[in-house]
Amino acid sequence: MWFVPRELVFSLSILVLLLSTPCSSSFVKTEAKIKSAVFLSPKFELGPGSVSNRYYYDIDFPRGHVALKSFDAEVVDEAGNPIPLHETYLHHWAVAKYHQRKLVTLTENDSHRMLQNSDHVLLRNSGICQGTVIPQYFGLGSETRGTATDIPDPFGIEIGNPAEVPEGFEEKWLVNVHAIDTRGAEDKLGCTECKCELYNVTVDAHGKSIRPDYKGGLSCCYDSTQCKLKEGFEGPKRSLYLKYTVKWVDWDDFIVPVKIYIIDVTDNMKLSDNSEEVNSDHDCKVEYQVESCSTDHKEGNGCVHVKRTSVRQQTGGYVIYGVAHQHSGGIGSTLYGQDGRVICSSTPSYGNGNEAGNEAGYIVGMSTCYPKPGSVKIINGETLTLESFYNNTKEHTGVMGLFYLLVAEQLPYQHFRHSTRSSFFVE
Repeated sequence: MWFVPRELVFSLSILVLLLSTPCSSSFVKTEAKIKSAVFLSPKFELGPGSVSNRYYYDIDFPRGHVALKSFDAEVVDEAGNPIPLHETYLHHWAVAKYHQRKLVTLTENDSHRMLQNSDHVLLRNSGICQGTVIPQYFGLGSETRGTATDIPDPFGIEIGNPAEVPEGFEEKWLVNVHAIDTRGAEDKLGCTECKCELYNVTVDAHGKSIRPDYKGGLSCCYDSTQCKLKEGFEGPKRSLYLKYTVKWVDWDDFIVPVKIYIIDVTDNMKLSDNSEEVNSDHDCKVEYQVESCSTDHKEGNGCVHVKRTSVRQQTGGYVIYGVAHQHSGGIGSTLYGQDGRVICSSTPSYGNGNEAGNEAGYIVGMSTCYPKPGSVKIINGETLTLESFYNNTKEHTGVMGLFYLLVAEQLPYQHFRHSTRSSFFVE
């Protein structure tokens, strides 16, 4: 039998009033509650032309049941000085969550593949690529200093929920940092694009032969490889860190959780009417090659390479945030709904100076989308189309065309009504 105790009559009166009030005034802003901390990754050393691509486990991270509100990062030296991209290129950083059995440890030298065993379980985002491909919660590259990552109120990424951690395990976080030192490089852009001819490698990080038609990408610039330097150039090794700033709030019933989706323009998903499993038919390659356009196109300024894919979003919701990730040469990316509407368009900004955050010729920021909550909705099972545009006056190797989305399955007033019902009514 359902009943309402006398003590709750006044509370329920307030609840009715709140539910009849527009959602924009139904929530207290969380700015005063936001906590912030600055952390450093373990140290990595780079000399001219060298590469570091490592996974660091059990990194410093907010603990407890909280909602993440932003994550920003950059490369700094031992004194905390920001390092410009033309000295150390930040190819990418990515932060992921995993469960680790208690009393078991991972070391810096362990392969990230070890996470797929009974003691360590990688917890990927909500999709949509297959398996462990692009599993991160956060991740950017050279654009990291100039790209907004704030999540608006009352939304947040829920972490640390004890109900979601299996008995005998702990929730932990790792970071992958891929940095390339280009001081004295014969071809700085070529080094950052991981052109195989500049790295003089014939096998990848796992000892597998690199196919002859593979001109450049992650397979050629793995950890401890060396890019070609100008003859006679010498320079000192430097100790560097990924400095990352995290903001969060303590979790409560009024925070609306968002899911993280990352769409890859290289995804060769086979669309079928009867496919119900989210990741079953996806084949994300992560990177691709942009061939140089013909001389005729160069003279007519028509050198734009377009790569396109269509994928099915099994679970929809309301788009809260969107941003693309591209490499040098990128000129923007757009995600469309199946009716042709623009869900989000994200474009890069290039630096024009020498200082960190404004390096000439490098992407130093990506524009973001913050649609009014409720204004952009993806329906369950909707087919989305992603387009990634690159200027191909020159050839580009190992480029990426990723699109990050934060999606809420409920709007604030819907979530509030659900939460208060479970909180106020007792049996």
